[in-house]
Amino acid sequence: MALSISAAVLLGIIVVVLVKGGYVRVGSALACTLFGFTLAATGLSPAINSGLASLSGLISSF
Repeated sequence: MALSISAAVLLGIIVVVLVKGGYVRVGSALACTLFGFTLAATGLSPAINSGLASLSGLISSF
């Protein structure tokens, strides 16, 4: 749970920085966010969560 909250906050900060910097438009950021919420409601969600957990375990091992 703590990992998912941290990841959500980090990704939110990255999106804000990219939008403010002019690298990404607000519409594109909104479309990607809505796609993420839609993807989280599918059957692929457990595979994505386990992949992110493995990636975070790999990063924390360094």
